[in-house]
Amino acid sequence: MSAIETAGEASQHRTTVTVVCTGHVYTAVGEHRFPYTFEGTTLRELLEELFEEYDIADMLIAETEADATAHGWATPPETLPGTWKKNPEGEQTRAYARVTINGRFNEHYEGLDTELDEGDRVGLIYPFMFCC
Repeated sequence: MSAIETAGEASQHRTTVTVVCTGHVYTAVGEHRFPYTFEGTTLRELLEELFEEYDIADMLIAETEADATAHGWATPPETLPGTWKKNPEGEQTRAYARVTINGRFNEHYEGLDTELDEGDRVGLIYPFMFCC
């Protein structure tokens, strides 16, 4: 079972959100913005259906902590200010990729278990990266 699959039966509720794609995700999907109706109410359920239709899971979801970590960053201090939270391993996005809900990173909500409301905007972001 993949990191975004859920156990048990799927919900009978259908939710429609607006999916916004940027960078490489836009190239793979072929549309920048489109309505998408899925069975369920969570980000996890949306992504399950979306990934069945579009081959973009590997572009966005990191299977390991190493896939989610950008190399070359400075080592953080022992004690970080405020509250720092990230999604569990296997539910994180790849380095530089992001999944947003109404403009906020999903880890600022409940990760893949975030409840989506009718009309929410879900951003799938994997920017074009260039190096010199």
